[in-house]
This record gives sequence, C-alpha cells and structure tokens, in this order.
Amino acid sequence: MRHQLKPPPPAPGPALQPAADAPHRGDDGAGLTDHTLAVRAAEGDEDAFALLVRRHSSRLLALALHLLGNRADAEDAVQEAFLSAWRQLPGFRHGSSFGTWMYRIVTNRSLNILRCRHRPEPLDALSDPPASDARSSPPRIAEADAATAALVRALLQLNPDLRVCWVLRELHGLHYEEIARLVGVGEKTVRGRLFRARRALMEAMSPWR
Repeated sequence: MRHQLKPPPPAPGPALQPAADAPHRGDDGAGLTDHTLAVRAAEGDEDAFALLVRRHSSRLLALALHLLGNRADAEDAVQEAFLSAWRQLPGFRHGSSFGTWMYRIVTNRSLNILRCRHRPEPLDALSDPPASDARSSPPRIAEADAATAALVRALLQLNPDLRVCWVLRELHGLHYEEIARLVGVGEKTVRGRLFRARRALMEAMSPWR
C-alpha cells in the first residue's frame, strides 16, 4: 500500500540522531553541539536549554502530532517532555544523542496518553492533505483526499503500540533497531508490530487500491 501521509516539514536543523560532536548551525548556538549545550543545561544554564528546545521542538511536535492526532495533546506532551528532560538532565549520561533521548521521552509520554484514552480522538493534525497537482481533475483530487482521510481513520483504530511503531518507521524513517530502543522492546517485536500494523492498514485501505 502506498500511503500519502507525510510528516510536517522539519525545521532547519540537525538530523534526528546527529553525531555527538556534530556542530549545529542556524541558531544562536553558533556551532555549539547538543552535547555541549546539554552539559551546560545540566549545570543549570537555562539559556543553553532554551537553545535545545528551539532546535528540537518542531521535530518533536511533529512526532507527537502523528502519534496523538490532536494538537492540544501533542503540545502538552512535548512541553511535559521538555520539563521532564530539564529535571533529568543532571543524570543524563549521553549514551545516546540528546535528540534521541527526547524522542524516547516524547514517545513514552504519547504512549501513556494513548493508553489512557477511552476512545480515539479526532485526528486533526496528522498531516496536511497532499498537494494537489494543478493538472489533476477535481474528481481525482477529491478521491485522493478521501483516501488520505480513510488512512487517517484506519491509523486511529490501531492499537497504540502498533501505531507508534508504524509512525516511527513509515513517517519518521527510523530503522528497526532505533524503534526498538525508543519503545523498549526487541527488534523482533518491532518487526511483528509493523507487520500487524501494515496488514491492518492494507485491509482498511483495500477499497482504495
């Protein structure tokens, strides 16, 4: 099945998992690495932490939006994740990059929210509709939009654990081993969850193929 869901365009900045010493450009850090900023933030430097928030908030919000489908919940999840990170930074041992660490916190927070829900929330911000080709006919554009909406509804019905793995793999491009580390399961479990998620989505989208 070829899906059309796309993550919101990431803000200018580093990749999800930059090398620990890779410099970041385009912000007031002027070449300071995430590692350096995290060390300073752990020592109480609020300005250093503010730079980390600025660098990573857009990408983390995109992740939370894809997982939760509700902008208010997504913003709360990211804000709480950063607050948690600020408290935990003195104990952060830099076994992974700061970006990967934040992905894990946001993923766990989003999973907790999903598991506490009694029913799916309307997915109001998973993605923007695909850009319409000016040469496409109105019926084709309407059909494409309807198919995207159907995929969104099907994704909402997935078990949270399946949805998280699918979003991290299909929308954020993470490798199996990265997903396994983020959600705290084995790679074999990740592959099994992805298989079940893809099968469920293919069945839901069969009328559109």
